[in-house]
This record gives sequence, structure tokens and C-alpha cells, in this order.
Amino acid sequence: MAHAERLNLSERQRSILRRVVEDYVASGQPVGSKTLVDRGGLEVSPSTVRSELSELEQLGLLTHPHTSAGRVPTESGYRFYADVLLEELEPRPGPFALDPAAARSGVDAALEATTETLSQVTRLLALVSAPPLQTTTVRHVEVLLLQPQVVMVVVITSTGGVSKRVFALGDPCDPGLTSWAAEYLNERLAGLQIGSAVLQRRFAEIGLSARELEFLELIRPAFTDLLDAQEQRLFVGGQATLVGDVRTNELAAGRRLLEALDRRAQILELVGEALGSRRPIVRVGGELVDPSLKDAALVGASYGLTNRTLGAVSLLGPLRMDYEKAIRTVRAAAHELSRFVEAVYEDN
Repeated sequence: MAHAERLNLSERQRSILRRVVEDYVASGQPVGSKTLVDRGGLEVSPSTVRSELSELEQLGLLTHPHTSAGRVPTESGYRFYADVLLEELEPRPGPFALDPAAARSGVDAALEATTETLSQVTRLLALVSAPPLQTTTVRHVEVLLLQPQVVMVVVITSTGGVSKRVFALGDPCDPGLTSWAAEYLNERLAGLQIGSAVLQRRFAEIGLSARELEFLELIRPAFTDLLDAQEQRLFVGGQATLVGDVRTNELAAGRRLLEALDRRAQILELVGEALGSRRPIVRVGGELVDPSLKDAALVGASYGLTNRTLGAVSLLGPLRMDYEKAIRTVRAAAHELSRFVEAVYEDN
């Protein structure tokens, strides 16, 4: 791969490569020397530009279709261009509008709103992973008697997540027991981390009657099995937009992107690549683990607390994507989500 730090391009070559990439991204048409001179404001002759284009092609950064004299970026060309963009990041991310109503509804609503905004702004597939359940705490518990022998336990977490579990009893349940359990669990579990040893000990405290202990043991799985049953949640947006916007010759690549969404493990692995750094990452073509995504690129950034990463914001699209816009938008969204979850976790 041709990375920015591995190729010593002249400033003119960098400028020409950048203009080829940006013009091709905008038009989808091969870019010729005359176009670069006419539109790019290059103060050199077309013959000089042709010479530089030939050099960039020899370096593997550009190629040209057999039927055209114009050039298009190669995978290495996109990689070099993206690396330059990452080198030129502004000190602070730009603004990102997070719907206040969604933010007030909890983390899940904020993640969903972020996903929708990302896909609308960039016209790419937006992928936002939710914080792991074990990072949250118990906010509220409800114990409901649905039928004489059927009890439902509802657990609401500090991030707004809701889990429901139904239990069938052998004998009719005393309504007073369910009311007691709800009061006890709210008093003793509120603020405790999901899956913690302290939380589990609350189900066998000294001083509880045998009847109370038996009932708590029955409904304990509503809390202790949460982590085992919980898959990492991923919010996805922009599927219809992606296929609607691509050019005819890119339809196959667009469909492969959508088909990749069905392979949840691979998509989560892709999104997970952004978790190691707060700075944006870019993965191009063959750098993606899934061979079916050889014509795709991913831009991502993580969000979280000062000392802990909670999730990632990513955009997945064709190689011919607007990398500058994708990097800027992902970075801004991740920064805004970090601000949001800091406030949520502090309050809980």
C-alpha cells in the first residue's frame, strides 16, 4: 500500500493527485490533464500535468481505463489521499447536530439519531455501535404480576436500555411479594453495575425470609443473565440511500455492501477497528477483512469517556467516496457522542 509517509511526492504531485481524486469522486469520470488545468487552476502546462500523471501512474497511485486518456485513482491512490487528509486534521472537530429530543430520551435514541444524521449528510452506510451493557448500571426495576402464575421483570439501565423477562411460577404468586420485590430491588440495586459481584450478592442478603429469598432466586436471571444474552448492538442507517445514489457501474459493489450487513460478525469486526483510537481511521479496499468489500472503504472514529472507549461511529461506502467529508463528519459525530455519554455516565 502507498501510504503518505512512504512515498516522497513533490508538492505538485500531491496537489495533482488530490485534484484527480476529488474530481473523480465528484464526477465519476476519468480525469484528464486538460480538465485539471482548466478546473484546477494549475499554473503549469497540460504537457507538464501529463508528465506528472504518468509518474503518479508508475507509482501505482493512478490508472486509466483503456478507452480513456483520463486517470482514475487506484486503491493506493485513495489510501495516500486519505492519509494526507488524516495528517491535516484541524485541532478540534467541527460541530455535529444531535437532536435534543433524541438526546433527552437516552443513549439508544441518541445513537439512532446520530446514525440517521450521518447517513443523510454523507449518503453512505452509517454504523454506530452501542456501549457494552457491562458499562451501565441499574436505574429502575419493575416486577409485574401479569397473571396469577406469571411474573415479568423489567430492568431499565442508566443509558436508557430496557430488558424484559417473563417467569412462570408453579403456584399463584402473592401480589404483595411482587410489590415487595420491586421496592427491595430498586432500593438495593439502583446504581450498581450490571454483572457486578455486588449486584449478585444483593439476592442473598442475611435477614431476608426464606420466601423472599426463594422469589429473588427465581427472578435473579433477569439481572445475572443479561450479559450472556446481550449481543453487541449496532445501529445501521442509509441502506436505501446507498443503492439509490450509486452509478450504474457501481451497483454491484453497492449490493455487496448491503449483503455484508447480513454478516453481523464481520461488520462488528470492521466497526471495532475504530475502537483503538480517538483519531479517525480509514480502511480502503483490501485492508477490509471481508473479500467482498474489496471495492469499499470504511471511515471510523471511537467515542466514549476520558478513560474508556464505549463504541464507534463509522461510515461504509464505495472506494469512490468523499473521504474529506466522511472523515470530518465521523470525527464530529464521535466527539459529540463522547460529550453526551460523559454527561450520562456522570449522572448515573
